[in-house]
Amino acid sequence: MASGRESGQVRRRRVFYLPGFDPAVPRRYRELYRREGMRQAAISGYELEIEPPHAGQKGYGWGVWLRDGQVESRAHVSVLVWHDIVLRAMRHGPLGIHALLWRTHWIFVSTGAMAALWRLRPGPMLASVYVTLVMLAQMAMAIGLAGALWWGLAAVLSPLAGLWAHAAGALAGAAVAYALLVVFRRRDSALMAHYMLQDFAHSVAHRGAWADDMEARIDEFAAEIRAALAGDWDEVLVVAHSSGCAVAVAALARALRMGTPREAPPLALMTLGQLIPLQGFMPRAKGFRRDLHDLAANARLFWLDVTARGDGACFWLSDPVAVCGAAPARQHNPLVISAAFSRALRPETWKRLRRRFYKLHFQYLSAFDNPQDYDYFRITAGAMTLRERFGGRANSPQCERREFAPARARGMA
Repeated sequence: MASGRESGQVRRRRVFYLPGFDPAVPRRYRELYRREGMRQAAISGYELEIEPPHAGQKGYGWGVWLRDGQVESRAHVSVLVWHDIVLRAMRHGPLGIHALLWRTHWIFVSTGAMAALWRLRPGPMLASVYVTLVMLAQMAMAIGLAGALWWGLAAVLSPLAGLWAHAAGALAGAAVAYALLVVFRRRDSALMAHYMLQDFAHSVAHRGAWADDMEARIDEFAAEIRAALAGDWDEVLVVAHSSGCAVAVAALARALRMGTPREAPPLALMTLGQLIPLQGFMPRAKGFRRDLHDLAANARLFWLDVTARGDGACFWLSDPVAVCGAAPARQHNPLVISAAFSRALRPETWKRLRRRFYKLHFQYLSAFDNPQDYDYFRITAGAMTLRERFGGRANSPQCERREFAPARARGMA
């Protein structure tokens, strides 16, 4: 029997999934894939089965079987785990999180990235305004409550205790204000303001460079991808979402620098809802921009970037290489397309979801009522390579390819 590569079909695919800044354990992504994959299969008329999970020291994964008509294919999916780093980065107390707010704003403003990002696409920056307003409102409520308690106790006790009444009121007010900030911190799941702040902060904390723990983890991811390129697969596909897209770019660039076997399987990268300019616009991101440059110049790689205007938490239809000032003289990657949420979802579904920004940011990994040419499950488990599905297409008409990176952030190491 001919192999998948000999027959032109993908029979066995190796998929690496790289989540965004997410503290959730990896099994969440298998459950999401299983639930949404079964929905999409029922809508689109193909068969999909998810195999039991397999966990090991280096990660978490599962198998997928898909039959589309008479064609069968399998995928071996692994989550590249970094949620432990995310959890460590989220250990800010109720006062520390407010200090982080001002530090992150200072980095964005002082590097020139804030103005450049607003010019590129205002959506993610509007999200940062939302975060700031929520956190300022929470601090104002805490301070107001503290002041009211201080004044009230002082007014009641002052005739009896004098200055001690003011001291007692100040201490009681500070304690209550701190307790209220603790409540806001712990109940952030409704507003997501603290979470989004920490996501932004993690991307720019070192002004574009990687922290030591991320450097080590990216090296591990690169080694896993490089090992897969020596395996008997019909395609190796790296899929990344949100803040994980920058991590995937770095890991894949390092894997390719290790050298690939002459008979390596087709290699593809798919970035979903990317926030790459957050890091690419920073002054110490020269090494990262070199990674972008190298992937863009690699003709053996096929890179598909998928965003949607309806997703306010991404830089929609923005060529991440070009806008960061890393485009090579002859650019092969990425192909930038829209997931077309407003057309791929029924009007009632779109109306229900369009103001649920967090759910829309994950829609790329979910089922569509009327999928256009983007079907996450056919792409990751079907019998065509990513290049075969999308090769030869042009960028979506509204694709932004001008350079927006601040002057101090241009250039590569």
